[in-house]
Amino acid sequence: MRLHIALPDALVDELDRRVGAKKRSAFIRAVVEQALEDERRWDAIETSLGSLPDSGHEWDDDPAAWVRCQRQGDARRSG
Repeated sequence: MRLHIALPDALVDELDRRVGAKKRSAFIRAVVEQALEDERRWDAIETSLGSLPDSGHEWDDDPAAWVRCQRQGDARRSG
């Protein structure tokens, strides 16, 4: 699909210096895809906020010890 997007001349000039006039569409497409992925991630983060209770976890007494135990128990961990 084609879109008509208005951009300031200075922005187009910088875009052309960085990627070239013939690569504008590919660059803009990649930037929009990345921005939308970022938005989807934020949506997921905001949706999950508050999904864990504030207490009643096995890490409540000593979070650092719980993290160390988790790391030591991970066979994928090196070192």
